[in-house]
Amino acid sequence: MGQQPLPLRALAANVLMAVENGQSLSQCLPPALAKLPANDRPVLQALCYGTCRWYHRLEGELLGRLKKPLRKTDRAVHHLMLVALFQLRFSQQASYAVLNESVEACRALNKPHLTGLVNGVLRSAEREGAPESADDACRFSHPEWMLEKLKHNWPDDWQQILEANNAQAPMTLRVNARRFTRDQYLLLLDEAGIVARPTAYAPMGIQLEHPVPVDRLPWFADGAVSVQDEAAQLSTGLLDLAPGQRVLDACAAPGGKTCALLEACSELEEVVAIDESADRLPRVQENLDRLDLDATLTQADAADTDSWWDGEAFDRILLDVPCSATGVVRRHPDIKLLRRESDIVPLAGIQLGLLDAMWSILKPGGRLVYATCSVFPQENHRIIQRFLKQQDNARLVEPDVQWGRDMGAGRQLFPDPDSHDGFFYAVLEKPEP
Repeated sequence: MGQQPLPLRALAANVLMAVENGQSLSQCLPPALAKLPANDRPVLQALCYGTCRWYHRLEGELLGRLKKPLRKTDRAVHHLMLVALFQLRFSQQASYAVLNESVEACRALNKPHLTGLVNGVLRSAEREGAPESADDACRFSHPEWMLEKLKHNWPDDWQQILEANNAQAPMTLRVNARRFTRDQYLLLLDEAGIVARPTAYAPMGIQLEHPVPVDRLPWFADGAVSVQDEAAQLSTGLLDLAPGQRVLDACAAPGGKTCALLEACSELEEVVAIDESADRLPRVQENLDRLDLDATLTQADAADTDSWWDGEAFDRILLDVPCSATGVVRRHPDIKLLRRESDIVPLAGIQLGLLDAMWSILKPGGRLVYATCSVFPQENHRIIQRFLKQQDNARLVEPDVQWGRDMGAGRQLFPDPDSHDGFFYAVLEKPEP
């Protein structure tokens, strides 16, 4: 007899344990999903994402219901109760099923001595309802440091940012301009019974009313369309692409922007896509293959130009730097658990270093687009201000666009529950000598 597979809630508790220990959901969730039949996988995914999204609120409630914290060795049961509280507060699951199945999951985690505690805590939670919290970190379900930083940086906008972070992100598509116009693809979606509308700012963007599996999208496998947020799509227009240009996509994985710029201008001389991660580059190639596009892929640290650059300068560079990802929390709620305030200063150092390195390989007359999916000024317009102070041959370009907030050195987008993620863009040009 093989070992019995763990119940869904026990699997979810173990995934959350892995997140607490520093793994992202994209790392630790796939192995757990692989243990389940196909029809249970969306349920596990929803439990893990939902519990991470509301973690700080649920944690506040759970700690208030426990006489003393559980021992470290029983930490999985702590997470099991968070999953159950998430279901009681935010799902349509019948409460008796949540209680019964959580007790069974406690046994499956080899903690039978804690079944009485689990049962008692959840029964009182069901009976008493969710507590009112005066604490903003619990109320908005964000870590204290992130909340305080947002209040400080955006005194008029912090609440809107937090609420957008807690909303589920819409599914947005980028139509492959080599295959269809946006209007043509909207018709195809309509024929397939998928309700959709054009995005407000990205010219090839389409937002779905409800997410669907990609295999339901017309001609997806044949490269008609890709899944990409509207904010990420805006980089293509800022690059001002033209035939014959040599273009670099630094920090390219998973390849959405690489593919977008190849779709936008079919006669580029060459597109070089670099990423430091050997694990993520195959994903870039898969996207290129599906869309029937060609790029030169290189595994390297973009900042270490001596290790990979061939000496031929680039006309255009897209620099989407590693960042805190605080603009995409709604898509990756585990960021609330993984990111630390102490990460921001080192990230800013990496960002400025990358900008310096990329500037050295940009042609005179060339253009560089700096991008982040962050809402922290430290990683965004302040980096551009620092760079412009130390770089006398850089000119800031103010793009003629209707989106984002003008920060004096780039444009800031906040996450919008009805459309795009949080993003920052700045456009720089290197004058001809």
